[in-house]
Amino acid sequence: MEKLIKHKLKKAGLPPGTLVHIGEKKCKEVQITLFDYDEINFEEKEIKNVDECYPFKNKPTVTWINVEGLHQIDILEKLGNFFGIHPLAQEDILNTEQRPKSEDFIDNIYIVFKMLSYDNSSHEIIPEQVSLILGSNFLISFQEGIEGDIFDSIRDRIRGNKGRIRKSGADYLAYRLLDAVVDNYFVILEKLGNKIELLEEELINEVKSTTLKEIHNLKKEMIFLRKSVWPLREVVNNLQKEDSPLIKDSTKIFLRDVYDHTIQVMDTIESYRDMIAGMLEIYLTNITNRTNTVMKVLTIFATIFMPPTFIVGIYGMNFKYMPELDWKWGYPIIMLLMLLIAFSMLWYFKKKKWI
Repeated sequence: MEKLIKHKLKKAGLPPGTLVHIGEKKCKEVQITLFDYDEINFEEKEIKNVDECYPFKNKPTVTWINVEGLHQIDILEKLGNFFGIHPLAQEDILNTEQRPKSEDFIDNIYIVFKMLSYDNSSHEIIPEQVSLILGSNFLISFQEGIEGDIFDSIRDRIRGNKGRIRKSGADYLAYRLLDAVVDNYFVILEKLGNKIELLEEELINEVKSTTLKEIHNLKKEMIFLRKSVWPLREVVNNLQKEDSPLIKDSTKIFLRDVYDHTIQVMDTIESYRDMIAGMLEIYLTNITNRTNTVMKVLTIFATIFMPPTFIVGIYGMNFKYMPELDWKWGYPIIMLLMLLIAFSMLWYFKKKKWI
């Protein structure tokens, strides 16, 4: 949070549309890949210079330009100026803490959302912001540059001409990217669901010192997921209702399916949040029960030793005339009396099922 505030301070006082990268530099060099295709033709290439993308703007084929890395502002500026990306959209692309949203700039549509991955070694969710610029025959995607993404299956389908992706336009490609991201949310939720089940078993069997921290981390992850998915639901809903020539009616049917998936994700998140809240209550109840058990044992011991302490206190007084002090069997009788009282109290407590 402190880093984010420091980055945002760079923009303080600057006019709207000023390009400033807000976020961490997650790759050394910006990588640009280009896919150009239709039902018959296909071309894939690594772009070394932004100028290599220019000839593809007016081609009748679909062009997908993917940019990984946002720290080189001049690359975004060149692409933005040539493909007509609005300055405010360029500004939002560079802000990696952007809330998921979509904006219609007439010539193109700007879409931003969070792509999530799960690190199996650290058991943490790794977010990456993805921005899309949807044009009439092109789609430009901007990623932060984290190694690996979930779009490889889409690239393979384009290469192998599988399904309807090569027969459809750029709007269908945008749908496929959104669909891949939403489907991956279910994978993340499955991982978190396993963590919740293991933590529930731990709460029932034995409460550890790290349990509260794990519950707190799960709660934070659910809050982050909700912040990522809740606005995305509205984004997809707006896209399917968008009265724009850039999105065909045939694609809106598929967007409706993505919208249904986002609702399912939200329902699952809400269920998990309720489960985590219940786990926190169980944890606090277990701690209270353990404390009560300890206090119960201490109270029983104190109660048992109270009569012998009273007897010892009486015969610890320094009066000269106490007839029992001269008794030959006084000491063993008093010891037996104290033991008898203690065992009688134990028997009474067990009879009442207090212990």
